Amino acid sequence: MSSRTLARARFGVAVAIAFASGIVFASGFDLTRFGYAQSRSTAAKPTVQEVKPIADASNAFVSIAEHVTPAVVSIQAERDAKQKVQRSPRRNGPPGLEDFFQQFDPRSAPAEASGSGFIVSKDGYILTNNHVVEDFDRLNVTLTDHRVFKAKVVGRDPTTDVAVIKIDGKDLPTATLGNDETARVGEWVLAIGNPLGLDFTVTAGIVSAKGRGSQELQGLNRDAYAITDFIQTDAAINPGNSGGPLVNARGEVIGINSAIASQTGYYSGYGFAIPITLAKQVMDDLVEHGRVRRAVIGVQISPVSPEDATVAGLKDIAGVLVGGYSDDNSPARTAGLEAGDVIVAADGKPIDRVSTLQRIIRGHEPGETVTVDVMRYGTKKTFKVKLAEAPTNTAVASRDNDDDNASANGGVTSYDKIGVSVEAVTPEFRSAKRLASDRDGVRVTDIDAAGPARGRLFQNDVITAVLFPTPRKEVKSVADLQSVLSRAKDGDIVSLQVFNPDVQGAATRVVNIRVGSGK
Repeated sequence: MSSRTLARARFGVAVAIAFASGIVFASGFDLTRFGYAQSRSTAAKPTVQEVKPIADASNAFVSIAEHVTPAVVSIQAERDAKQKVQRSPRRNGPPGLEDFFQQFDPRSAPAEASGSGFIVSKDGYILTNNHVVEDFDRLNVTLTDHRVFKAKVVGRDPTTDVAVIKIDGKDLPTATLGNDETARVGEWVLAIGNPLGLDFTVTAGIVSAKGRGSQELQGLNRDAYAITDFIQTDAAINPGNSGGPLVNARGEVIGINSAIASQTGYYSGYGFAIPITLAKQVMDDLVEHGRVRRAVIGVQISPVSPEDATVAGLKDIAGVLVGGYSDDNSPARTAGLEAGDVIVAADGKPIDRVSTLQRIIRGHEPGETVTVDVMRYGTKKTFKVKLAEAPTNTAVASRDNDDDNASANGGVTSYDKIGVSVEAVTPEFRSAKRLASDRDGVRVTDIDAAGPARGRLFQNDVITAVLFPTPRKEVKSVADLQSVLSRAKDGDIVSLQVFNPDVQGAATRVVNIRVGSGK
């Protein structure tokens, strides 16, 4: 072969290599386009290895749903149309929060409502929301196997919106309670319940946020001792989901679905659940003591603003600002905390927000001592605070379906167990009725026409003592009466010593009332 021919051959090979390389280069940068003869649906199918993780995730959701759903119940609540009720007060909050509770409001809803719950013990204890059962006379619980049970209220707590009800059963399916404190934002969760009449519905989403507090969700409760430390999720939650479980990827309940924020009152991506650690503490108190024993440090608190942080000498905008004391006997006041202090740590744990402090304090019993670190105008100080118990009438608890509705509303407290509403004897009432300074007690303001006290107690009767159950207990406040009635069961007799200033001589008398007998 001549040198000229060899050179041409080498040039042709080089051109061919360059052309092939150009095609590879162009296709790598998507510079080539499909011709008309090319199929536009020739994308490679996913490999078995690629499909398997998706199938595994799907199967995991299936397994969780099959494991938890049998423990979820549908709750049908019924109210006597003639019954007079007082709802736990709530103030205006984010759009939709009030609408979510509307179905349980006697001023706008029929005498029936529905909600969800989940069984936590084989003998029939069920966790749900307070607003699902509050002010209703009868509760029917339906299981996934279509069995229907009558339920009674063991206790309820408006400050956390947690309630415990009970059905009579054996070897019932139960939900496993997890630990919401270890849950992370972004984790998959399932919400299970009975939204919009669609029983035992499962929806999926993620944990969107944790520690949503009272400043963000002001529509949920306005009680001074209310705890708001919500888990936010985008799993679909609608009216009827209330009281159902929020479940993590291990099939453990980490929250009780409670509310949504929405412009329409229906799901729009923002649901809120009560942390299960809080709900379990409330449940244990209600079952064991018939009331919620909530430890408090006795201060009014709020989030820290940039100005607060600057004045306190903080580098970061974190902590809780002390605005004042809850009363003259405040544990914080006794310990030495002052208005303007910023609480930065409790129990040696940093405090970044109100809900964090609430979470730490609620982990203690009344009477225990907690170390509290504060910043006071640039100086760090440490105090030992002996925790007190929150006033009894801020948390309602009873042992049957005729549970007391002791929510404060203008100072009036309603006791459905005996069918009366009462308030503390005020200075104005004492003056108007010319009562002696030593005539203490609580005044009857209203009597349920269908309640047990009908014909036995009358308006303006003043209850001064509980004679039975023994020992005798003087009644000087609403809390004194509550402490007795919270333990009374249906059929028990309560013996009250009363007088009526409208009756000449205002002589005392004894009134015996059978609890629940008027229902």
